Amino acid sequence: MGTILPVFPLSTVLFPGLVLPLHIFEERYRTLVRELVAAPEDGPHEFGVVTLRHGSEVLTAVEGEPDPPMPDTPVTAEQLYDVGCTAELRQVTELPDGRFDIVTVGRRRFRVLAVTSGPEGYLSAEVEWLPDEDTPGETAELLAPRVLAAFRTYLDLLRPDSEVLDHVPDDPTVLSHLIAATAQLTTDERQLLLAAPDTETRLRTELKLLTREAGLLARVRAVPVPLSDLARPASPN
Repeated sequence: MGTILPVFPLSTVLFPGLVLPLHIFEERYRTLVRELVAAPEDGPHEFGVVTLRHGSEVLTAVEGEPDPPMPDTPVTAEQLYDVGCTAELRQVTELPDGRFDIVTVGRRRFRVLAVTSGPEGYLSAEVEWLPDEDTPGETAELLAPRVLAAFRTYLDLLRPDSEVLDHVPDDPTVLSHLIAATAQLTTDERQLLLAAPDTETRLRTELKLLTREAGLLARVRAVPVPLSDLARPASPN
């Protein structure tokens, strides 16, 4: 039997080491936050983030506007991608009306085996942990500079004033996660990168994706044709 983990179905893909702020307004997820805060200090203060294939389960309320409506039907395993990442609580601010603003950081990857809904109302999943590399291999170390160069080219075409690369991580694994979370990719592509078995595979895939994206951006800038002729499905993230 795998580990039982409370999960948030979201419309975004979380990667290890990346920051994810959330505004919690649904009562079932307020309950979860209270439970996590009350957990023993040496226990886990994390929940799983799993991406929805369609729609959104946990939404961010817009200040000054009513909360988005809750889904009419519960989320099922078929509506979720099968690989997710835990979000570790780093900061919790309880608002006067009982809502929470929280800041989390991605920690460890997992595969969903089964999904259930308990009496508290939020989802739980039976998961198995995916292995993380302690030290990237030699090939990953060699690939990292090539992928970083491709990422710089991509960003220069996309938004020349970007500050994403002001502080570039030295670790190839951390770099691969940063690129996966930052590049404008489809949800399927981001999930592919999250589920990659190792850093080398993730970097190789990113090199192909970045080369493709940079080529598309260069064409958009250089060829005076309607953008619809060059369009592909946009990323919802």
